[in-house]
Amino acid sequence: LKRSFAQLKGQHLLAFFFENGVMYRILLLLSLVMFSPLASADTLLSGRVIYVTDGDTLTLLDAKYQRIKVRLAEIDCPEQSQPYGKRAKLELKTLVHKKNVEITVIDVDRYDRVVGQVRASGVDINAEMVRRGAAWAYRRHLKRPELIQYEQAAREAALGLWALPPQERIPPWQWRHQQRQSTR
Repeated sequence: LKRSFAQLKGQHLLAFFFENGVMYRILLLLSLVMFSPLASADTLLSGRVIYVTDGDTLTLLDAKYQRIKVRLAEIDCPEQSQPYGKRAKLELKTLVHKKNVEITVIDVDRYDRVVGQVRASGVDINAEMVRRGAAWAYRRHLKRPELIQYEQAAREAALGLWALPPQERIPPWQWRHQQRQSTR
């Protein structure tokens, strides 16, 4: 806003908002909040999983034949090029591919993916990935502390990625940071 309200000197306030695009932004924000199907944390989505991108991302086809990309909340799996990355993808695929699932929407991330808790046939898929040793409990976004307990049990039993040599067990968030640093 290049001019302050004090500088308006008789100019109509509504005209000022329209002229500076402020009203457009306010109306857009209000409509997104009020009419978005993802506006509530209690929003449930359901559909059939048609694609598994990696160990913590899938694509859902809903009843309206819309493709919805979903990132599993509170977990982080090895990236495809990391040790155990391809195996983590296979684990998720065995749990959900071509199955009907329900998603409790928690958020929408910066990549426009729905972030949610996934259930298939009554099984909490996010937790199951951690139990199998295919994912870390993502502490940065953790709301359910039991995921840390599942991770610890998988470590102790040397399940999944926890069977790898210690030098190959790089948490994905650290691995991504290292990749960004090496490309600078």
